[in-house]
Amino acid sequence: MITLFGAQAGFGLPQVSPYVGKTEVQLKMAGLPYAPCDAVPEDSPTGQIPFLDDGELRVADSTFIRWHLERTYGVDFDEGLTARQRAEAWAVERMLENQLGWVIGYFRWLTPENFERGPAHFFDHAPPEAQAAIRAEVLAEVRAAMHAQGVGRHAVEDIVELGLRSLDALSEILGDKPFLFGDRPCGTDATAFCMLAALYTPFFPCALQEKARAFGNLVAYTDRLMGLFYPEFPWKAEPETALAA
Repeated sequence: MITLFGAQAGFGLPQVSPYVGKTEVQLKMAGLPYAPCDAVPEDSPTGQIPFLDDGELRVADSTFIRWHLERTYGVDFDEGLTARQRAEAWAVERMLENQLGWVIGYFRWLTPENFERGPAHFFDHAPPEAQAAIRAEVLAEVRAAMHAQGVGRHAVEDIVELGLRSLDALSEILGDKPFLFGDRPCGTDATAFCMLAALYTPFFPCALQEKARAFGNLVAYTDRLMGLFYPEFPWKAEPETALAA
């Protein structure tokens, strides 16, 4: 039995982390049984989640997990795609994980209100007298990582623009298709869906989220894949005020 570590619902999402969500969706795509298990990054060989145990083998990082599943179980997540489409799928995934994911993370972690209602609670299990120091330390580490990556060096309005460029590109690629490359989901659909859900969840309001709602095909795509892979999850892509309007 495969054990997926790092899996937990929260923040209006079936998976708190879009990277854990990506792996879980790919496990669902492959029809492989697995057991979800809470974990912290310190338990991972790379200091990141997700990671999984498959027998005696432990594999970390969602991309390397995907390759492990393909090699071990004969799964081709891009079955039916041409060589050109496979190349495009890889390029889209890199854009999502290495650019848009950082932008989404910025608004989740470095917007004070969002941090306090979201990531700050990752440390509620720590001794009460240590929680404030741990939160401050981790937040400083995230801020430093954002600065090193580059996103954290910019003004908020410029970070929004960076996110919009990626969303515009993704919207153009999707067009009016049900999935990124046609009538069936591929491996990159797992990444795109989980990144978009992380952006659209009303739990973390931000300027990028407001502008992202203008991409109607991306909103519909997120809703469609949520219904496909998490049919029992009470997903709301719109804030309560918008739903009541």
